[in-house]
Amino acid sequence: MPLTSRRPLPDDLPEAYDATMQVQLSHPSRTVEIKGPKRAKDVLRELNLVVEAHLVIRGDELVTEDEMLADQDHIEIRPVISGGT
Repeated sequence: MPLTSRRPLPDDLPEAYDATMQVQLSHPSRTVEIKGPKRAKDVLRELNLVVEAHLVIRGDELVTEDEMLADQDHIEIRPVISGGT
């Protein structure tokens, strides 16, 4: 069936169908919602963040840039901070 002939979804669907990914950012501290599924690197790009300069954490695990993130995920994004003398 072509996409143009599909009927619209009813308004009373369970909340799981309308979920968004919760993204906690550290600097500045804020929470945003993003529609998934998306690769971690695409989430960073959507937020205008440099992929190589940020860590993506789901739960207690570091996520690779090519890993898929789903709507029900709660992730944290932290900047990579380095220093030296």
